[in-house]
Amino acid sequence: MKVTTMTKIYLVGAGPGDPDLLTVKALRLIQTAETLVYDRLVSREILDLVPDGVSRIYVGKAPGRHTLSQKEISALLVSLAEKGQRVVRLKGGDPFIFGRGGEEALMLARHNIPFEVVPGITAAQACAAYAGIPLTHRGMAQGVRFITGHRKENATLAIDAATLADPEQTLVIYMGLANLPLIVRDLLDAGRAADTPAAIVEHGTTARQRSIVTTVAQLQKAVEQNNIESPAMLIIGAVVALSQELDWFMPVAQEMELRYG
Repeated sequence: MKVTTMTKIYLVGAGPGDPDLLTVKALRLIQTAETLVYDRLVSREILDLVPDGVSRIYVGKAPGRHTLSQKEISALLVSLAEKGQRVVRLKGGDPFIFGRGGEEALMLARHNIPFEVVPGITAAQACAAYAGIPLTHRGMAQGVRFITGHRKENATLAIDAATLADPEQTLVIYMGLANLPLIVRDLLDAGRAADTPAAIVEHGTTARQRSIVTTVAQLQKAVEQNNIESPAMLIIGAVVALSQELDWFMPVAQEMELRYG
């Protein structure tokens, strides 16, 4: 196959949901694409920025419900490139942080298809910022770890016990709701204090955002009482307590309630 510049695939991070958090480059590519291949976590507000006439292909995955398998998505990108289309592969957050962008890039590279990766603001950064939680803070947290809550069967979190227990390490857990009881068990078994502050940020950076602050021991109860649904980010560590003073973001619904009662 002869590859031209018109077959380049752009793996683009859409950020966490707020369209104002798109990079300038991401917005330019979205508005000049011929075909858009997008995920479930790309917000409606961002999709509204896509011009009429652009072909849209939804390949979203929800727990237990995959439109296409990852292998099929990668094959689709190859097929579109071979047709000479200008394709933007739009992913929530950042393509290379729990976005499986590396797998898609490898498939393209192995078919000699040019590609470009456009980073996006990952949900860990954005959800924490919009909930008023600094992931690092002098005297409270000297480091941060991003962890996936996905696991096979009854496996433990893919991180050493010392890090799980370290009170100066903030933990941010993606996709953790389905395995939350196991995650809490792992944290407590590793030695993380039961009263460690913990936050759940649902639909972060969007008008539907809800931030619930609790403790590690009470995480499951908080999720159940507040009917938390995916997507939701878990943030564990002393810095969560700072949200009581730093929580600045007011979702539209909350703002309207305060304004009109």
